Amino acid sequence: MNGGDAYIGLMSGTSLDGISACVVRFHDNAAPTDQRDSEQTLEAGRLEFALLAFEVTAYNSEQRDHLLAAMKSATAQEYCKLAFDMGGWLADAAAAVLMEAGVPRDEIRAIGSHGQTMWHEPLHSTWQIGESAVIAERLGIDVISDFRVRDVAAGGHGAPLVPIADALLFASSGWRALQNIGGIGNVGVVPPNGQLEGVRAFDTGPGCGVLDAVVRMLRPELRFDRDGKLAAAGTPVEEVLEELLAHPYFAAAPPKSTGRELFTPEYVAQLVRACRLTRPDCTDEDIIATATALTVRSIADSYRRFMPEPIEEVLVSGGGSKNVAMMDLLADAIAPIRVRRFDEVFFDGEAKEAVAFALMAKLFLDGRPGNVPSATGALGPRILGKLTPGRSV
Repeated sequence: MNGGDAYIGLMSGTSLDGISACVVRFHDNAAPTDQRDSEQTLEAGRLEFALLAFEVTAYNSEQRDHLLAAMKSATAQEYCKLAFDMGGWLADAAAAVLMEAGVPRDEIRAIGSHGQTMWHEPLHSTWQIGESAVIAERLGIDVISDFRVRDVAAGGHGAPLVPIADALLFASSGWRALQNIGGIGNVGVVPPNGQLEGVRAFDTGPGCGVLDAVVRMLRPELRFDRDGKLAAAGTPVEEVLEELLAHPYFAAAPPKSTGRELFTPEYVAQLVRACRLTRPDCTDEDIIATATALTVRSIADSYRRFMPEPIEEVLVSGGGSKNVAMMDLLADAIAPIRVRRFDEVFFDGEAKEAVAFALMAKLFLDGRPGNVPSATGALGPRILGKLTPGRSV
């Protein structure tokens, strides 16, 4: 694909693995298709785009601990410093992916930066940090940031926001669901050819956030259950699963969103305690299997309750898509719906949300809404984001 504006997208999610950064070029008015070519040029929904580069800048242990500690409690001084530090980390990630793409800086129209969510209280408030002025000053490129707050101000949840990309970039000729399993699980339901009128989305519940925290509690030497091998060796504690799935969040109808505010460290500790009390001889593998099953069953239950559309296939992205045990369980739980990894159809699923925020930067500059009210519950379409100019006067 030649021509078109290039953008950088930046995303740091609830899993706190690191910063996903991409460089992507967009063209309008593409015909829908479900294919990819060797140059990663894709045509789907209503926009043609090319993913030029993607990088993940992993957080070191000090950065991750700093973020986790601040999410529990910090002083105004500490929050202030962390916001600027986070801006620097985002700027570093943007510079690295721009170098990888080999695209001249003056060809980048803008950077779309989600930042890091510190607190998200649906319908009331939401807070993402990562000082955009630091990114703009460092790279000399316009930055669009703070996407969620306008949707919340308009009576929405401020999440999920990725459905606009699901519709405009990743639609197919039939009904498709795009399930992200990051720290939190969320799904976008996309009508044939990406018709925005029928798009819906909501958070299904825990993604890998609870599971990873359980693994780190039981096996401190590990950060996650690689390939789901530990879960595959265990048996879920059914009584605990039933109790966890009885939480009102799972029965609440969309639009809805959630996050670390519900699935806290205390929630994780209670899951582990409940497994050991219910089944005194349970192993670490059993507890990890229980956490894995919680993610899968919350997804499957939400599909049965809240997705009447004739879904033909589900594309899974996020860290959970690399967990073989989780993917196998999900395929069994929602059969006969076809389950595939997002990267089987498009590109590395880890890049999906970064691409989405690059798209939202484009929509902001084009004066087009970035939310899908049927997904967030907002009063109507809204232009999302705030502009920080990159070039000084």
